[in-house]
Amino acid sequence: MNVFARLLAMATLSLPVTLCAQIRLQGAEGELIAGPEQPSQRAQWLDSLQRWRTHEKDHLQYNGKAYTDKALSWIPGTFMYAQIMAHDRYLYDPATRQYTVNRFLDDLTTRYGGLDAVLIWPTYPNIGIDNRNQFDLVADMPGGKAALKQMIRDFHKRGVRVFFPIMIWDHGTRRISIPMADELTAEMKELGADGLNGDTMHGVTSDFKEAYTRLGYPLALQPEIHIGDLKMVEWNTMSWGYYWEKWGSAGFRYIPGVSLYKWLEPRHQVHVTNRWAIDKIDDLQYAFFNGVGYNAWENIWGIWNQVPPRYAAMIRSIRDIYRQFPEVWNSPRWEPHIPTLQAGVFASKFPGTNATVYTLVNRDSTGKTGPQLTMEAMPGDRYYDVWNGQELNAVKAGDKVTLDFRIPGHGFGAVAVIPATVSNNTLERFLAGRRQLLATPPEQLSATSAPLPQEMTPIPATKKVATAPEGMVHIPAATAYKFVSTGVMIEGNELPDAIGVQYPWEAHPQRSHVKEMAIASFFIDRYPVTNRQFKQFMDATHYRPANSHHFLKDWKNGTYPAGWEQKPVTWVSIEDARAYAAWAGKRLPHEWEWQYAAQGTDGRLYPWGMTADSNRIPPADTGRVLRGPANVDAYTNGASPFGVMDLTGNVWQWTDEYSDAHTRSAVLKGGSYYHPQTSYWYFPQAQQLTQHGKYLLLSPGMDRAGTLGFRCVVDQ
Repeated sequence: MNVFARLLAMATLSLPVTLCAQIRLQGAEGELIAGPEQPSQRAQWLDSLQRWRTHEKDHLQYNGKAYTDKALSWIPGTFMYAQIMAHDRYLYDPATRQYTVNRFLDDLTTRYGGLDAVLIWPTYPNIGIDNRNQFDLVADMPGGKAALKQMIRDFHKRGVRVFFPIMIWDHGTRRISIPMADELTAEMKELGADGLNGDTMHGVTSDFKEAYTRLGYPLALQPEIHIGDLKMVEWNTMSWGYYWEKWGSAGFRYIPGVSLYKWLEPRHQVHVTNRWAIDKIDDLQYAFFNGVGYNAWENIWGIWNQVPPRYAAMIRSIRDIYRQFPEVWNSPRWEPHIPTLQAGVFASKFPGTNATVYTLVNRDSTGKTGPQLTMEAMPGDRYYDVWNGQELNAVKAGDKVTLDFRIPGHGFGAVAVIPATVSNNTLERFLAGRRQLLATPPEQLSATSAPLPQEMTPIPATKKVATAPEGMVHIPAATAYKFVSTGVMIEGNELPDAIGVQYPWEAHPQRSHVKEMAIASFFIDRYPVTNRQFKQFMDATHYRPANSHHFLKDWKNGTYPAGWEQKPVTWVSIEDARAYAAWAGKRLPHEWEWQYAAQGTDGRLYPWGMTADSNRIPPADTGRVLRGPANVDAYTNGASPFGVMDLTGNVWQWTDEYSDAHTRSAVLKGGSYYHPQTSYWYFPQAQQLTQHGKYLLLSPGMDRAGTLGFRCVVDQ
């Protein structure tokens, strides 16, 4: 029974009906327990929470053994976390062909204080362009598994744990011979990684726990989506907190909610995640209020959403405080919604042996000054405003003390109560660092994030020729061609000024592009470059790419399979295609040249007209083993108005490359014959001429695909 059904059923159990009424869930995924609506309700509310936790653990026969495993003892201290694309140029330098872990971490340390864990993502959104599965794409990362092991060791040297994803939905690509849980766990052990993130999973299932137990290699298991069955918290020692509004369910309310999983199991680590948000206040306040972590996700499938300086400073402060008092955050005695003295300020208490820390968040836009907290006075206790780096003068009245300090609008506060028996030598250094950091308060820093500008990789013109070279078609000049092209990327509309690519005439990257343009006349290959033509290039030049992984993967002994001479060459990177084109005195087409040659001037959606026609393209391959493309001349009824052939539905075709500081990508045209089944998340098709695919680039060995070829042009 999931948590929602459990709560509804509580009224029929031995617990009083009032307890069920007190436990109200909120948030997009029901991951939060709503706070008390009035301060006067707090005592009854907290009592209900405590009784619910006791009852729920008894009912579940809860076993928290995973949280005591020494191999997983690092989990409670894993506060700052980031999902990162394997393709990020700060992590991998395609020029030197080296992983640059220190460069990546140094950048984050400079901007917001650093990380405790990373989730490295080599799969979506490219997975499904051919039949390579999630394991193949990990193995295809630059340098293979040997280089990956070293990269992970480099992260570990910096105290950063490494996660990889579970693509639980990946059942349409190459089949594996053993269960996914066994295969992934063995892979993590081989690489030396620390955890698995369950993409789209409502809790990582018990087979993963059983697999790592058999292998004697405990892993942190972390689902993306809410844990519907609270029994799974036993082995899902981490999770994401999707608290933002989704599907019409308000997550971030004025009164902060309490993390359901953290309340049930205080040792459980949550990372609040809201990847498309620019304003991070709600996310960070809910994280700090609950004493849980944050996912500082910036490279989102190749779309850059940098943490603005204001929130970066807040992340640094939260992480500083978390690390200064590591023992308190998983205290079984933590209490949310401690009474405060200012309206709009909410607090939690985290008791520990060497300190008790109070985290405070101001949900109002106006600053709060004056008395903030009152608490029982204990002889010798010292009180510190650890957010601002100041010792506090407690005002004592009877057996109570009152603490007076300022919290800015939409800001944070933190108080540490230090017993007389605890030395404060390290604390003084910490407080000095806090004062130095807050010399410029976060609220004075920028809260905006601009998309990264992109540049198109230049395509040098060829030597001009007057007549069509052999095998090429003349494309006449167009004085007012209306170029319309839209990317088919599945996600990203939340950042319309950052998704996609930035054409030379545009101010920022975007998904959809429209421009009336003049195009000079040129010649284009009637067909995509074939295996026979590419072998002529190989025989003439003895070309060997610097990175040969997967180069001409379907060839054997230096040649293509028998009968494949007229099939388009595949398993060639954009660099390989450029090398062929240079040898042939040609170049790759710009996207608008490719599209104009395919479309003509009447705006048609397919080379033959406005309507899809399955008789003019190869049949879709929905299996898990690539059958190979059709011959380029197999569908003569699929010609464009200019007589150009094999433009859609056979193989994707390389056109332009774009890059920014973090990501490289290529625009692919034409779609392909391969359509993996079972999931919405595979690389989408773009067989309409006004569509394109955005393909993230990492290294030639990973970029090459069994459904990706090219054709060339020559300038006139």
